[in-house]
Amino acid sequence: MYKFGWQGWPLASSGSDVARGQARRADHATLTSLSTAGRAPSIFSGVSDVFVVGAGVSGLTSAICLAEAGLSVAIQAAEPPRATTSVVAGALWGTHLVGADERVPGWAGQTHAVLTGLAGDPATGVQVSQGVMADREEQDEPPDAPNATVPVEYTPCAPGTLPAGYVAGWRLTAPLVSMPDYLSYLETRFLGAGGTMLEPRWFATLGDAARQTEARVIVSCPGTGARDLVPDPSVTAVRGQVVVVANPGLTEFFVGMGPDPDDLTYVFPHRDTVILGGTQEHDRWSRDPDPGTAQRILAECAAVVPRLRGAPVLEHRVGLRPARPRVRLEAERLSDGRSVIHNYGHGGAGVSLSWGCAQDAARLALAALG
Repeated sequence: MYKFGWQGWPLASSGSDVARGQARRADHATLTSLSTAGRAPSIFSGVSDVFVVGAGVSGLTSAICLAEAGLSVAIQAAEPPRATTSVVAGALWGTHLVGADERVPGWAGQTHAVLTGLAGDPATGVQVSQGVMADREEQDEPPDAPNATVPVEYTPCAPGTLPAGYVAGWRLTAPLVSMPDYLSYLETRFLGAGGTMLEPRWFATLGDAARQTEARVIVSCPGTGARDLVPDPSVTAVRGQVVVVANPGLTEFFVGMGPDPDDLTYVFPHRDTVILGGTQEHDRWSRDPDPGTAQRILAECAAVVPRLRGAPVLEHRVGLRPARPRVRLEAERLSDGRSVIHNYGHGGAGVSLSWGCAQDAARLALAALG
C-alpha cells in the first residue's frame, strides 16, 4: 500500500512566440555545457512508474511525494533544479499572483505546515522570519495578505516606524526560503528516496516527452514552458528581476506595495545574502537582466533599508512567473491510454503552494496507476 511522506523565475520587447522560442533554444544551448555529474543518461534504459517533466520546485516536490510513496520515479527537464525559474524566487510564503481558485487556501495551508517543520534544519534553507508588509496608500488591512487556511497574525506598525513614503504597515511572521539551498535539499531528498534525475533535455511538446518514456503516468510541471509544451495558451509570463547582494546583517524582511499592483519593493534576507526586488512585467519573456532596472531596485531598496547602501552586488537574476487564470492540477488521458497529471500555473506562489499541490498530484497519479 502506498503511503505519503512529507510534503521564481530566471529582456526582447514582447512575449511573441518567436521571442519565447529563441529564449528556450538559448537556454537549451547553455545546458549542453553544464556538468551533469551524478545524473543518469538522457536516454533512460529503465522503466519507471512515473515520469516527471520539470525540475523546479513543483516538479521536485511532486516527485518526492511519489517516490516516498514507494513508486519508481524519474525526472527530466530542460534545466537542472538550480537553473530553473524557482531558484530566483524570494521566497516568502504567500499567495501572490495566483489565479482565483477555491483550492488555493488548502494548498497554502498544507505547504505552510511543511515549511514550518523544515525550518528546524538549516540544510533546507527554510527559516521562519519576521518582517513588515507596507503600503504607500492608506489601507484598513494588509495588502496582498495570503489566502490560506492557516491564520496569519498581523500587528499594525506604530506611527513613525515605516520607511519614508509608506503610510500603512503590519508586522507578521512567515516562512522564508533560500531557494538555492532548498532546491539542493529537495534534489537530495528525491535521490535518497530512490528517484532518478536524468540529464537535462528540452522537449518541444508533451508528446515528445511521452515518447521518451514507457512510464504509465507522466507528471507535467513545466512552469511557463507549459504554454508551448502542453500547449496551453492561457499561461503567460510575469517577468521578475532581482539583485542578490551580500547581507550587511539584516534579519527581517520587507515587502512594500504601491498604488499600482505591479509597484513592488522587497528585501528578503537569507543568511549571507539578501534578495532585492522587484518587477512584475506581464507577458515579457526575456531572461536577460536589465541594468537600468537593477539600478532602480538597488536605489529603492536602499531607501527602505539604508544599511543596504554599498552592499556588494553578487548576482543579477531574472525569472518568469507562470501566471494562469487558475492553477491547472488535473489528470488527462493520452491517446495511448496513459495518464498525464498537470501541475502548473502557480503564478508567484509556486513555493507557497508546492506541497499541497504535490500531494494532490501524487493522489491523482496513484489513482491512475490503480
